[in-house]
Amino acid sequence: MAFTTQQGRTATSLSEINVTPLVDVMLVLLIIFMVTAPILQTGIDVRLPETKTATDTNPAENVVLSISREGFLYYGSDLINLYAVPERLKRDGKNPKDPIYLRADEDLKWKSMVAVMDVLLGAGYSELKLVTKPYQSPKK
Repeated sequence: MAFTTQQGRTATSLSEINVTPLVDVMLVLLIIFMVTAPILQTGIDVRLPETKTATDTNPAENVVLSISREGFLYYGSDLINLYAVPERLKRDGKNPKDPIYLRADEDLKWKSMVAVMDVLLGAGYSELKLVTKPYQSPKK
């Protein structure tokens, strides 16, 4: 579109993009993602059973398999097929002598836990450790 100046000359309009609204929108999206990202990475919701003989270990540096109440199996925080676990352990370079920590929900059916243990033992991983939380006596 052309404009006429007071001297009678024709001037063209500026055809530059105004980036200020774009920057504003991008900053808002950045803030939203920064707030929601930690919420999405909280882990698997597993209520561990309580035992009086629980020991304090740090399974974070070892292999942790979690079984949710619904029976879904997680390798670390990744959903995985039960029969793909031995292949994944070999791919990650885990020795059959290394301990594997099993976290299972307290309301899980025993059949699901036995199936996971059976696949691991069948693949040669015999160092299975069950993760529990320390027993807390009810407060009166």
